[in-house]
Amino acid sequence: MRPLPHPAERRVAVRVSRDALRQVRGGHPWIYSDSIESRSHAGDPGDLAVVFDPNRKFAAIGLWDPHSPISVRVLHTGKPTPIDTDFWRRSITAALGRRRDLLESGDTTGYRLVHGENDGLPSLVIDRYGPVLVMKLYSPAWFCHLEPILAIMVEMLEPEAVVLRLARNVAAGETHGLADGECIHGTITDEPVAYHENGLRFTAYPTSGQKTGAFLDQRENRALVRHHAKGRDVLDVFSYAGGFSVHAAAGGARSVLSIDQAPQAIAASKQHMALNAATNAPVARAEHHTAVGDAFAVMTELADAGRQFGMVIIDPPSFAQRQSSVTGALKAYRRLTDLGLRLTAPRGLLLQCSCSSRVSADAFYSAVLDTARQQGRHLTELEFREHPVDHPIGFAHGSYLKALLVRVES
Repeated sequence: MRPLPHPAERRVAVRVSRDALRQVRGGHPWIYSDSIESRSHAGDPGDLAVVFDPNRKFAAIGLWDPHSPISVRVLHTGKPTPIDTDFWRRSITAALGRRRDLLESGDTTGYRLVHGENDGLPSLVIDRYGPVLVMKLYSPAWFCHLEPILAIMVEMLEPEAVVLRLARNVAAGETHGLADGECIHGTITDEPVAYHENGLRFTAYPTSGQKTGAFLDQRENRALVRHHAKGRDVLDVFSYAGGFSVHAAAGGARSVLSIDQAPQAIAASKQHMALNAATNAPVARAEHHTAVGDAFAVMTELADAGRQFGMVIIDPPSFAQRQSSVTGALKAYRRLTDLGLRLTAPRGLLLQCSCSSRVSADAFYSAVLDTARQQGRHLTELEFREHPVDHPIGFAHGSYLKALLVRVES
């Protein structure tokens, strides 16, 4: 890996508004630029910023990001502490400790090791896919600290390779000669990386796949589908690489129909189904059908044709990338619920998910349940699900994943 810059020895002294100070002391990890009342000097991304209260006493320390709307990404509050290799080691050790049971389970080798702000390392994500680690940066402030963190991860976890992924806003700026998808430790080929989830076999492309290579946060909900799938015809909408589809088949589903608008996603779902059919008898027995197309359009065609399924899974992408999109997102969820209910047979199951952080759990659940009432459908609510253990929630804005499993009684 190319030599990277180091943070300046001189720290940026910052004074913030009273409201921002209150929020930081309450555990919020971001200080926005419009909350900063004064700073000692301009500083560079990755320099350490020290936040003082009105009495000039230490309040917090974080990473300085002068070109972002989030100027300070808070690492520590309370009493002063050095941000050095020992600090990074303690933070990473604590993150791994929260996941100890998952790491030692043996049947899952794809999971999140560091979940950004929620693990005290804002804008840094580290995922594992079998022998490969993926470090994703959501702020250029991390370049200055990448070398010690990489060394700690290699020492503690002994991966065969570590891949660097950069968020769009980071990749578009100064990357110090590093590229998105670059291998920064060990070696990696263009072949997909194999990993296990709940004992099932999957592959990911860490250098080029969505997010860090796959969507790991739905692991427990996929296990829930497996638990309920026996003997059912299953519809998996927004199926992506077939995580839910494979789990449904492994649970004894009679048939699975996977729908996604991306041909490459459908190809991956077929590959994963075949990969597991070789070693899992229920997967081999399940009929797997696929459809490439817009989810709303395909669901409408199926409903108009009178098709119904014993289980319908709807796991769409985020519909609310900004606050102004929330109203439209809720409208989309209601439309999906309407179609999903039309496609769910009496006594069948509907699993509907949301990964939009700006849509609250209450608003999402209300959208689903109100739509059912308007249709005159009676539901029994079976499960409310949020984040798995490797995607902890450390502050209010850190919550994004919601899932509701209902039985459609009539």
